[in-house]
Amino acid sequence: MSTITGSKLNRLLNSHPPGIVLLSSWMTGQGYSHDLQQRYKKSNWLRSLGAGAFIRANDKVGYEGAIYALQEQNGITVHPGGRTALALLGKAHYLELSSGQVVLFGGKGTKLPTWFKNHDWGVKVDYHETSFLPSDLGLTNVELTNFSIKVSGAARAIMECLHLAPQKQELMECFQLMEGLNNLIPKQVQTLLESCQSVKVKRLFLYMAEKADHNWFKYLDLSSVDLGRGKRGVVKNGVLIDKYEITVPRELEKYGKDI
Repeated sequence: MSTITGSKLNRLLNSHPPGIVLLSSWMTGQGYSHDLQQRYKKSNWLRSLGAGAFIRANDKVGYEGAIYALQEQNGITVHPGGRTALALLGKAHYLELSSGQVVLFGGKGTKLPTWFKNHDWGVKVDYHETSFLPSDLGLTNVELTNFSIKVSGAARAIMECLHLAPQKQELMECFQLMEGLNNLIPKQVQTLLESCQSVKVKRLFLYMAEKADHNWFKYLDLSSVDLGRGKRGVVKNGVLIDKYEITVPRELEKYGKDI
């Protein structure tokens, strides 16, 4: 390998943290041609992760390093959300990060690359495309060992949990998670509620927040939140909560503060 080529390789490896995916398209834009990338691969400096993606040879990369690449190198708003984000934020202490499943969200029409879907990350990836919230609203940075990634902030994360409920997440678990969110910032919650396109999510969120008796709830301006019209049958054979016109499991209605 020539001195110039070696210098470029050193610059690439030294300027980016270990544990991340390096996207071929991004490297090309940084001046690393396709031919040069293949030379690095043949020289065992880079290892292919699938079409369009590499990692350092002998590097151990988790799904977080792939998320970093999508966010920082590709500008895609795929992010850990729901219960995974709450666990990463330390807001769900009883949920194990090593539970074997991570929940990811992306905007409507945002597809995971083939290399991401085909690689074994050691966890089951549960990916959801949705536009019920703006894709860049309510995110926060989480510092990992060598880099940081954007994940849903606590308020957005619980709304994502409610978006998945009751089919993919139990409402009682959602409420138990809500109970731990006693320090949400009302202004941030207000913005999310006003931007949310799901009537079900907004009604469940407000019902659970009030039932958990959080102090920040009283600072919300519900007159600015569109809660739609008519009843929403969230669960079958549930109890109707007149104030929010939703049906919830009987065990949830009996839990916490009466509404």
